[in-house]
Amino acid sequence: MISPLSHTFLQPSRCLTTLMACGLLTGAAGAFAQDAAWPTRPITMVVTYPPGGGADTMARLIAPKLGEALGQTVVIENKPGAGGQIGASAVAKAAPNGYTLMLDASSFAVNPSLYRKLPYDSAKAFRPIGVIALFPNVVLVNAQFPARNIAELTALAKSGKGAVSYASSGNGSAQHLAGALFESAAKVDMVHVPYKGGGPALNDVIGGQVPLFFGNLASTLQHVQSGKLRALAVTSGKRAAMLPDVPTLAEAGVAGAEIYEWNAIFAPEGTPEPIMEKLSVAMQKAMDAPEIKARIAQLGGEIQKGGPKAANDFIQAQMALWAKLVKIKNISVE
Repeated sequence: MISPLSHTFLQPSRCLTTLMACGLLTGAAGAFAQDAAWPTRPITMVVTYPPGGGADTMARLIAPKLGEALGQTVVIENKPGAGGQIGASAVAKAAPNGYTLMLDASSFAVNPSLYRKLPYDSAKAFRPIGVIALFPNVVLVNAQFPARNIAELTALAKSGKGAVSYASSGNGSAQHLAGALFESAAKVDMVHVPYKGGGPALNDVIGGQVPLFFGNLASTLQHVQSGKLRALAVTSGKRAAMLPDVPTLAEAGVAGAEIYEWNAIFAPEGTPEPIMEKLSVAMQKAMDAPEIKARIAQLGGEIQKGGPKAANDFIQAQMALWAKLVKIKNISVE
């Protein structure tokens, strides 16, 4: 007769399986405990653009409140270059443990179409936590330009080849893409004049060297208010509170050209769900802060509510929009 004890030793595979299962359960419990305790140290938010720009402004606005909601400091680290690719590449390689986040701009949705090869897969390397806000562009002309509304602008653009030109901060920039989408929606052809930066481009539009510019509301509002530039339309779905008398492009007769610049916060792919949930709740709490709401409204933006799924749906739609436009207009930066 074989005793129960000797029977156990005669079946080592069963014992090994039991030990392995216990080990897996212990490991899973440990991982769960770590996720539950997160965060236990400061968090780094990589900003893919230089200090002083729009993305940096949003990061420095939201980071203190995000840190307050999480109970840890959120440290800003600027990693600019290559249209956001340098910073994004660093975050794509970071450990997916919630301690490295990324704040990027609308170029995130454009880069996969503009560049033949990126050092990461935009659709697979990141998980969006949330979109902070949408900022419309404004269709702007210098004060001496004859067109006083969108109908007159499109009529002038159709009057002859090269009749209207528009400035941008470079090939593939937000201003270039906004202009290209306007051309496609309004069925006009205009001359694109790329500059090395938004500042020089805007200065030449104010000076009359180039008549047209598709500018961010926040950075151009002062020139509209001073009379140096005339706003013909905003590119949002509804009128901007800062320019209540300026129609939307749709109201002005150009449908299908709703354009926004935006910022979103991402985590590396593989970040555990409990951490993603904490980040999402903390971000929404931060954006409810009165000072953040006031500052974004002052910049002409519209706060976006919703968690990772809503952010992902929006970004995927943006990727599809710009991929189609880049192909139609044959836009390239390489």
